[in-house]
Amino acid sequence: MLLPFFTALRNAKVPVSMKEWLHLMEAMDKGVVGGAAGGRVEDFYHLSRAVLVKDEKHYDRFDQVFGKVFAGVETIGAGEDLTTDLPEDWLRLLNEKFLTEEEKAQIEALGGFEKLMETLKERLEEQKGRHEGGNKWVGTGGTSPFGHGGYNPEGVRIGGPGRQGRAVKVWEKREYRNLDDQVELGTRNIKVALRRLRRFARQGAADELDMDATIDGTARQGWLDIHMRPERRNTIKVLLFLDIGGSMDAHVKMCEELFSAAKTEFKHLEFFYFHNCLYEGVWKDNRRRHTEKIDTWDVLNKYPADWRAIFVGDATMSPYEITMPGGSVEHWNEEAGAVWLKRATQQWDKVAWLNPSPERYWNYSASVGLIREVIDERMYPLTLDGLEKAMRALAK
Repeated sequence: MLLPFFTALRNAKVPVSMKEWLHLMEAMDKGVVGGAAGGRVEDFYHLSRAVLVKDEKHYDRFDQVFGKVFAGVETIGAGEDLTTDLPEDWLRLLNEKFLTEEEKAQIEALGGFEKLMETLKERLEEQKGRHEGGNKWVGTGGTSPFGHGGYNPEGVRIGGPGRQGRAVKVWEKREYRNLDDQVELGTRNIKVALRRLRRFARQGAADELDMDATIDGTARQGWLDIHMRPERRNTIKVLLFLDIGGSMDAHVKMCEELFSAAKTEFKHLEFFYFHNCLYEGVWKDNRRRHTEKIDTWDVLNKYPADWRAIFVGDATMSPYEITMPGGSVEHWNEEAGAVWLKRATQQWDKVAWLNPSPERYWNYSASVGLIREVIDERMYPLTLDGLEKAMRALAK
């Protein structure tokens, strides 16, 4: 039963040896976890990763293979389950709701973020059982603002995958993976564009031979007169803020290429992850984003105004995430995202936002317009031409 898992790992170039596989089988025989024999798939996931994966750089591939092989068996992840207060059968989608455009137009939103959250609290207090296909309770396949698998122009998605892309808040546990900074294929042109952001200076120890000065000194003195000088380096310092997860999943390859190129081109580079909009916390590792979050205030205070700040994201979200306290889809933020973005632009006057979505679609998203307004229209498409324009603006 587990043999396809071993084959899939090898096909994905995860270096799993037969000896490690036999160790895993031995652990299963001794009942370390129930695994495929009836225990939790989550426990088998942690055991197999610990036994089979020797280097953290292979975690992403392992996770992808594991999710594909065991798809539908059980949700794999660690940490708090955000849906534990709602019975699982309430969220099981039995029939999906299909509406015409005329029927969708007749469905009205509740009237704002605060009203939406207040109504959700009331529904949870009143609801006593499962509902499907309705327009009021937490359920599936209906027109209620609460649940999944149906349609509502403004709601809270609870359980299940997103389909309409309209959720104001998402009530579920979400896992993102780190971008692979070793991706090289397709990064050459990106590197060329990034090289426009350069300012060279000779700083540090004199450990490079100055050939011209040595030749001139030797000719003048009549003996070998060696001159040394500091190495010429790019002194530009860059902060890279990367939107991760959600709608950005469609742009992972492009962002990985940009990330890899930036790590090669900029000696002084610091990167941080965020989701949708900048809030009070950022993180360096998506696997530990809930436990090792970095205060945005600390980032603002640590890196002075001579750093360049580059944000990478599609800026596609509910407008409430930008304008309202508590608007984040994942947590209750005390201050609106626009407040934190404005603080960033005040701290670093050289700011650019790179958007991987095609520029022709920007006007169809209210949130893109809001972000552009907050950052003073310094948004550029994540294309080679857009990159060159962004680098020129940052180099001024």
